[in-house]
Amino acid sequence: MIPLSHLSIRRRLHLGASMVLLAFFCVTGLAVQSIYSQHLRESHFARLQSAVYLLIAMTELNPQGQLVLPKSMAEPLFSIPNSGLYAFIDNPAQTEQWVSPSAAQFKQLPALTLETGIWQQIDLRYAQRDFLQTAYQVRWLAGKTAQTIRFRVLEDQQYFQAQLAQFQRALWGGLAAAAVCLLLAQALMLRWGLAPLRRLEIELAAIECGEQAEVTGEYPRELAPLAGRLNRLVEQERARQQRYREALADLAHSLKTPLAILRAEPMLPAESAGADYAERVNEQVTRMDHIVQHQLNRAALRGSVELAAAIALKPIAERVLVAMKKVYASRGLTFTLDCADDMTWPLDEGDAFEVLGNLLDNAGKFAQQHVALSLRRDDGSGLLMIVADDGPGFGDEPERALQRGIRLDEHTDKPGQGIGLAVVADIVDAYGGAIQLGRSDLNGAEVRIVFSKRV
Repeated sequence: MIPLSHLSIRRRLHLGASMVLLAFFCVTGLAVQSIYSQHLRESHFARLQSAVYLLIAMTELNPQGQLVLPKSMAEPLFSIPNSGLYAFIDNPAQTEQWVSPSAAQFKQLPALTLETGIWQQIDLRYAQRDFLQTAYQVRWLAGKTAQTIRFRVLEDQQYFQAQLAQFQRALWGGLAAAAVCLLLAQALMLRWGLAPLRRLEIELAAIECGEQAEVTGEYPRELAPLAGRLNRLVEQERARQQRYREALADLAHSLKTPLAILRAEPMLPAESAGADYAERVNEQVTRMDHIVQHQLNRAALRGSVELAAAIALKPIAERVLVAMKKVYASRGLTFTLDCADDMTWPLDEGDAFEVLGNLLDNAGKFAQQHVALSLRRDDGSGLLMIVADDGPGFGDEPERALQRGIRLDEHTDKPGQGIGLAVVADIVDAYGGAIQLGRSDLNGAEVRIVFSKRV
């Protein structure tokens, strides 16, 4: 038997809806059967009550107070033996009882306990048969003497039971047919309603097999966001794999030149190696170290993670600023932060530190006195990140600073390998953001990054 936890969504819905539907039909059937049985019972008792009124109408008492009834009965069933309808009239004052021809086989019936003018309607078990009994007692004036007359009518319950059984067969047969039709309709509706999920499953299997690149089908409003997020997850995974491949290729290519330089240097003994030789070797080793670190960082970019929780940005920015103030304490630079306490965004914490650290470090290298960091919402409810300084700026071709290994300050003594902004650009691109370089209000460089909100 398959555990309930392993059932598919379609089977769960079908099983749950079927149980509710069957329970509804059972409760409805029992309720309707009970109501009909009560109504049928009341209608039979009403018929028996009418028969009692008929007996009262045709009964007479002679001057001696004895019962006088006509030979022919207005109710034909009273005249037919074992007809199922039986009448009895008791005259206790004269110790006499009249019995209809239909009840000739009846012997002594159970005694009645009646109140005058009060109807009695009960089930009676007699001679191993079940009857519906209606009885009524009246005070009859015979001359100047009043005496009690009791009228009793019995009906065999087999007719009541036969009518009830016929109704039950019709009721439960109709409900069963309706249940089968509704269950079939429900199965078809579930199959139709869950068809988009089956199509999505088929598309995902095709993506895994490499038969298609992404989810391309059109889906209902509830599944469209899921399909979009799945496409972004697939895209991110492909981009991550591509970054690894590109990083390895770039790493191999980037190390060729430093290795060639080192290979071309004469292998001098340690005691005869001069300061220039050591400086050149150290320069190439440092360059290779930066290249390796850049390629590793670029390959390990996490990028935008679907369904990731938003993180608070102000604590991260404050920690980076504290580190920058220590690094540039000797120059007396001023670092300012403009960020709301509740500013959050779905960024990976490591990526946030990498972006802010590189931007503030670059700004600190060239700033004269002031570096400003601003984190706020843009007009489209995205995240706007601005780092500005009062340094010399980017010059006439600021976009070149985003290229790996390109430095706009190659003729200065500032430290760096020209990969900081390239790493930032890679991270921003991984999140689907945009980066712009320009001139700041402080008459220096400005880096403006916009992360758009995904829907």
